[in-house]
Amino acid sequence: MTREEKSIVIKDLTTKLADSSNVYLADISGLNASLTSDLRRACYKADVKLMVVKNTLLAKAMESTDKEFGDLTSILKGNTSIMLSETGNAPAKVIKNFRKKNEKPILKGAYVAESVYVGDEYLDALVDIKSKEEVIGDIIGLLQSPAKNVVSALKSGGGKLSGILKTLSQREE
Repeated sequence: MTREEKSIVIKDLTTKLADSSNVYLADISGLNASLTSDLRRACYKADVKLMVVKNTLLAKAMESTDKEFGDLTSILKGNTSIMLSETGNAPAKVIKNFRKKNEKPILKGAYVAESVYVGDEYLDALVDIKSKEEVIGDIIGLLQSPAKNVVSALKSGGGKLSGILKTLSQREE
């Protein structure tokens, strides 16, 4: 690869890293062509971009962004694949589901919502991170809860003021 080609790859990687809020680094070495194809298909369905990258080029791209990748550059050894996603837990879910039948991919590290995770032991924690849509759904559910309680109080009290007061007083206790 010429110096110009390397420069183009680094620039492209830098742009992709800057545009992604969630970056996972994984080891997929040892997967045969069929399993690699299955993994790529699983990533595509989960809206995760999977790329195999050269460690030195990825390290230079990480240094070129304004993001703080912390210790992630220190784990760039051996085979490294990069998984990019807009949903924080999507790559972790893909890895976990794929490993139900295979030993790989192994999570090397992740940059999720400006936090750095190094090591495969964080996989379960990363799976449990809620997406933006899940958090919004939880908030909407919590906001609707008091309104539902008032409506149910009106129904249970037969629409009478005494039923409402009784229900509200029981809630305060």
